[in-house]
Amino acid sequence: MRKPGPSAEHGLRAAPSARTVRVPGGLSLRLDVRACAVVALLLVLTLAASVVLIGTGDYPIPAGDVLRTLAGGGDAGQEFVVDELRLPRVLVGLLVGACLGLGGALFQSISRNPLGSPDVLGLGQGATAGALVVIVLFSGDTEQVALGALAGGLATGFAIYLLAWKRGVHGYRLVLVGIGIAAMVTAVNGYLLTKADLVDAARAVVWMTGSLNGRGWDQVRPLAGLCAVVVPVVLANGRGLRAMEMGDDISYALGVRVERTRLLLLVCAVLLTAGATAAAGPVAFVALTAPQLARRLTRSPGPNLVPSMCMGAALLIVADLASQRAFGADQLPVGVVTGVLGGAYLLWLLVTERRSGRI
Repeated sequence: MRKPGPSAEHGLRAAPSARTVRVPGGLSLRLDVRACAVVALLLVLTLAASVVLIGTGDYPIPAGDVLRTLAGGGDAGQEFVVDELRLPRVLVGLLVGACLGLGGALFQSISRNPLGSPDVLGLGQGATAGALVVIVLFSGDTEQVALGALAGGLATGFAIYLLAWKRGVHGYRLVLVGIGIAAMVTAVNGYLLTKADLVDAARAVVWMTGSLNGRGWDQVRPLAGLCAVVVPVVLANGRGLRAMEMGDDISYALGVRVERTRLLLLVCAVLLTAGATAAAGPVAFVALTAPQLARRLTRSPGPNLVPSMCMGAALLIVADLASQRAFGADQLPVGVVTGVLGGAYLLWLLVTERRSGRI
């Protein structure tokens, strides 16, 4: 019998802050008070940072005027700057951060490994390969690059699943196969860059950094549509995912169709990650750090899907705000900031785990 994963021990007992709430119709609802408080605080932080971010730029707008313009009360100049230039960029940042946070939570929960994120498994590299093929070989436009990135991410996810399959897909095999695929695709990406001319190579490097510069409604609409379809599917299967963290045998005993649920959630995670990468490029470390920070704040067992979404959105918006405040909107891509912060967090996590004797 397969032993439960690292988080299974916590999954077998309720969170200390859980409360049972009675709802009309004689039903009861289990509510984690601390997790709800964390989600509320993250939403407030994200919305406040978004308002400040919309007002930041070469044409600064006070927060009060931003809110008034969003409500339809601004002048013509403010409406153009807010509605056409800055609001789409912020919405793309919110959606990309939420997609990466949720995708990272899914991968880490399914693999039962804190390093089981799209950054490590090679999905970001696969999406990058798809985009590079379009840029280098076909000199495609922005929409074609996004489609190439989406196709590359999906193809990479499919290859990882097939290679990791052996009477089912299990966590460590998934991570090991993903690391191998990531190394191979990274080599392919380097080769494609050597074959590009100077203009295409510069364009490719900028895209590979991960940036929200120049993002508009053309990126908002498809990503919002993707989230509207995929996020409800993920949340509807949250109970099965929570059971799967305790091991396949326990999940089967609880009535969960393990392989079907795992495949469905893996497809959702790949779609979320590939869609986010297609919209903003491979933004580093958000998918790795957001679920772990969410779990540390909520102190709640299980995958913490909604807190991870909110944490991902908050991380990306705050990182973009920091980059604009310090360097200007077009000088430092947000992917650089998330890479530095995520790398520092990973080092801190490794030091902490080593001191505690877990590694």
